[in-house]
Amino acid sequence: MKRSRPRARGSLRIVGGAYRGRRLVVLNQDGLRPTSDRVRETLFNWLAPVVEGARCLDLFAGSGALGFEAASRGAGEVVMVERSEPVIRILRENIQVMGAHGINLVQADAVCWLMEGGRPFDIVFLDPPFSDDLLAQSFAMLAANGWLSPNARLYVEAPLSRGFPGLPLDWRLVRDKRAGQVRYGLVETAGELWESD
Repeated sequence: MKRSRPRARGSLRIVGGAYRGRRLVVLNQDGLRPTSDRVRETLFNWLAPVVEGARCLDLFAGSGALGFEAASRGAGEVVMVERSEPVIRILRENIQVMGAHGINLVQADAVCWLMEGGRPFDIVFLDPPFSDDLLAQSFAMLAANGWLSPNARLYVEAPLSRGFPGLPLDWRLVRDKRAGQVRYGLVETAGELWESD
């Protein structure tokens, strides 16, 4: 009987906040791309005025780099959504190793999970697998199903060759950068869309 080989593991480093310098385990798995230190540093400089106490959603969590960084920098709550059981196990281990509080794991397909609707988030991290075209679907469901607080911020990452899909009405791209073959940006939503109900 053949024994399955354990998957190789890599690591990522928290770049700021309470857990700065801590290294977390990352599963080496196809499609899993931890957001680089440099990009995370830039992103959280953009989010510095709003991340403390914020309710954050890390969709397609993967390595959890963005969610852990948000927790390190004082987010009030972080929800990580990830469908892969092996990846969920590593995320759970990392939460325990860090002694992190306020991080909740949800094992689910992110797109299916968004269909149900839920409590609004202040910051959403959207870095889906590049092999799938999931950003447009995610935008539509986030806008329609009550997931966003007034004036929410969304971090978006996509392959440079494809770029970002069109944004919903009254969303605007306020930051836009490139790193290698990746395009990333920050989107702000208009609060009056959700306050009118």
